[in-house]
Amino acid sequence: MLRRLYDWTMAQAESPYALWVLAGVAFIESSVFPIPPDVLMIPMVLAAPRRAWLIALVATVSSVVGGMFGYGIGYFFYESLGQPILESLGKADKMADFNAKFNDVGFWAVLIAGVTPFPYKVITIMSGWTAMPLGTFIITSIVARSLRFFVVAGLLRFFGTPVRAFIEKYLGLVFTAFVILLVGGFVLLKYI
Repeated sequence: MLRRLYDWTMAQAESPYALWVLAGVAFIESSVFPIPPDVLMIPMVLAAPRRAWLIALVATVSSVVGGMFGYGIGYFFYESLGQPILESLGKADKMADFNAKFNDVGFWAVLIAGVTPFPYKVITIMSGWTAMPLGTFIITSIVARSLRFFVVAGLLRFFGTPVRAFIEKYLGLVFTAFVILLVGGFVLLKYI
């Protein structure tokens, strides 16, 4: 089933409605969909390099709005479903501690999930579930998703097909290494 979904997504890159499909995929990927929008972006940018920035912008805006939907899922359904279950199990106090800890590092969680291969949808829902400040969530999502989609679009625009294999294989690792170095730098500065 996942392979058919992937093949369908790839076929949409050639559609005259590709930008709309990209917007839809980026939106729902941020809360429920298993296929990342990069799968659609890559062939779209390769087919029309002059539209790379527009394609990245559509992916970014749609992903952030979809992330807000994921945030809403976590925020609204935790109260009605999750909290009563935790209270009946005597775990509500532990959840409050978890929420506080998550929100202390929430900026980094959203940033890391937004640029690395970690499923962004998990963090969007958790951010709502823990009631992370919405402004922090939105700003961090804009930064993270812009970084991810504009870097991919830029690499494809300027280097074309040869960089495609690198992006598909290694870009997630490069972003992950970048985030580790960034966080490590902040930790190092804190202790110097």
